[in-house]
Amino acid sequence: MKHIKIGYAPTRRSIFSAPDAIKYRGLTADRLKELGVDFVDITDINREGLLYNDEDRIRIAEKFRREGVDGLFLAHCNFGTEYECARLARDLNVPVLLWGPLDERPEPNGVRLRDTQCGLFATGKVLRRFRIPFTYMTNCRLSDPVFERGIKDFLAVCSVVKTFRSMRILQISTRPFDFWSTMCNEGELLEKFNIQLAPIPLGEMLDEMKKAIRDGDEVKEVMQYCRDNMKISVSDEQLEKIAGMKVGMKRLLVKYGCQAGAIQCWNQLQAEIGIMPCAANSLLNEEGYPIVCETDIHGAITALMVEAASMDNRRSFFADWTIRHPDIENGELLQHCGPWPVSVCRERPDITMPLAFDYPCAITAEAKHGPVTLVRFDGDNGEYSLLLGHAKGVDGPKGMGTYLWVEVENIKRLEAKIVEGPYIHHCVGIHEDVLPVLYEACKYIGVKPDLYDPVEEDVKAYLRGEGSGKKF
Repeated sequence: MKHIKIGYAPTRRSIFSAPDAIKYRGLTADRLKELGVDFVDITDINREGLLYNDEDRIRIAEKFRREGVDGLFLAHCNFGTEYECARLARDLNVPVLLWGPLDERPEPNGVRLRDTQCGLFATGKVLRRFRIPFTYMTNCRLSDPVFERGIKDFLAVCSVVKTFRSMRILQISTRPFDFWSTMCNEGELLEKFNIQLAPIPLGEMLDEMKKAIRDGDEVKEVMQYCRDNMKISVSDEQLEKIAGMKVGMKRLLVKYGCQAGAIQCWNQLQAEIGIMPCAANSLLNEEGYPIVCETDIHGAITALMVEAASMDNRRSFFADWTIRHPDIENGELLQHCGPWPVSVCRERPDITMPLAFDYPCAITAEAKHGPVTLVRFDGDNGEYSLLLGHAKGVDGPKGMGTYLWVEVENIKRLEAKIVEGPYIHHCVGIHEDVLPVLYEACKYIGVKPDLYDPVEEDVKAYLRGEGSGKKF
């Protein structure tokens, strides 16, 4: 599970009850500990452990930077000091969670101790004046289920933002000539988003693969993993090449400080070593290093975002939108030659021949059914967006490679979204509902969320804390 640390900056205003603010500062900290949240407190900054003046705000910012917090939690323990909250948020430039505990019944004499909700209204306005994006968790009790849900979703949002702002993608060779659709603007990705590419020639990867095979032990361990977890319909020599490629690519990912990769998977590779890289990609995908096909850099970015939204609890799968389902009106085939991780498959995968190629070493397996989130980061002419939506795995004809038949709400609407762009025939799926987290994360990374079903009001309602706690 991905580790996220937040800065906990509870705040008060002087004209409301300081003792009650201190009380809720402590209660909120206790609840965060119960939920297993890693947070940095400010009890050493002043005797109250609260944010309310500028001198302390400077020291809090210094501490949070030193501790490397990934998000800022502005808990309004009474009305709060809105301008100090905004200044601190600007200092840190991390996702911001705005919340306050529900106010009690007024005293018999009419006195109100905290006026927390009113303070939240004020801070929201000032954050907007400062042009600081923020996440609002509804005014609720610490014991309410919506508090736990909101905290966990915010941690996932922080995970996406942290990942997106520090991406480095290993680019193994150029894109295949025929795939003009997967071209990307390397300079623009760096200038807009700080996304870095580490391009290497195919020969460098092949040299690392051969070195791994000569070294021996690590490659043998991978070969045994394959035997234990897959059907093997290739020769021992081909299996050794798969394992060597997997080990070699991982070494290059580590060498260049990359979290994911995109490989020119055909056709010069096959001329050099006589196998497809799909099974090797699958092995790395299972370890949490997404490797995508056809040098699709935007696909690798998408995979990292999706897995970050799941807090790295699940593996994603990189797929083509291919053909309509022959029997289900809104059905579609998601498929690729065979790079999906083992944990995605509903059956024991077979290392064999892929569809459309005469070289072995791709995986054949159907993916698990059930609900999935489908996502695509892409851009045209300097404008980037994130296609988001739901689907469910359904029965369909047997396929080749790794595949999943899915049903969506309206395939014609989705088809138009992809054709009209800025998207292509590739997407990333995951067996988890990460749509609301990715939607919320978009406000922090300068990417437009683009829902392929008209569910935006449902997403907003969920994020507001409405409903039973289920993601719609």
